[in-house]
Amino acid sequence: MADNNAAKYDTIGINYEQLRRPDPRIAAVIHEALGGAETVLNVGAGAGSYEPSNIAVTAVEPSFEMIAKRSAESAQAIQGSAENLPFEDNSFDAAMAVLTVHHWSDQARGLAEMRRVARGPVVILTFDPAHRPWLTDYLPQLADLDEEQMPAMAFYGECLGDVTVEPLAIPHDCIDGFLYAYWRRPKAYLEERIRMGISSFWALDDVSQGIEELSQDIESGAWARRYADLLNQETYDAGYRLVIGHSEHS
Repeated sequence: MADNNAAKYDTIGINYEQLRRPDPRIAAVIHEALGGAETVLNVGAGAGSYEPSNIAVTAVEPSFEMIAKRSAESAQAIQGSAENLPFEDNSFDAAMAVLTVHHWSDQARGLAEMRRVARGPVVILTFDPAHRPWLTDYLPQLADLDEEQMPAMAFYGECLGDVTVEPLAIPHDCIDGFLYAYWRRPKAYLEERIRMGISSFWALDDVSQGIEELSQDIESGAWARRYADLLNQETYDAGYRLVIGHSEHS
């Protein structure tokens, strides 16, 4: 992650620990993908979300603000970037990165670095930019941003070799406030406090028109009519993907 991204998270990190709490159902999927790893490197680790508590974790994070928000029980965090991991080859059983690849200045190099230091699986939670969640109907600039920031799914195989890509269904009551987590709770997007905990909103100049249209549709019932099929769903494919890079040691 480049220094400008570290500076951005020094700002976004103000209320991050209240808004971005790990959801245990998502955590279970990530931890299962790590297999039997006993040592894990968490790249772009932030405040420590989704780090397994029962194995040895080392964290790398560029933002001092985010590192400062890690609890005393969290893994040791090193200030650094994905593109230059300060470890020897095959130093860890596995490596993980959660909703961070789109912030890296050189994504191919960051993925290559993760593959270099991990003997076993490289587990990445990311987003498929070809997907269009309903929020992009109101804020089409989000779709443009996704395409600009997010690597296509084929990119991971090009960088990591043998990969498995699995859809990650998001529960309707997800407690982690990432961008499309509020898919069945549209009123959440009307709250500036919630938008402040989502990096995509910091990257957009003005969302007032789309937010006003969403507010009006919620009040009139147009949103509920338009997306009625979502209201009975427990989970939703919002476009999030779990990428697992395999190795000959996996």
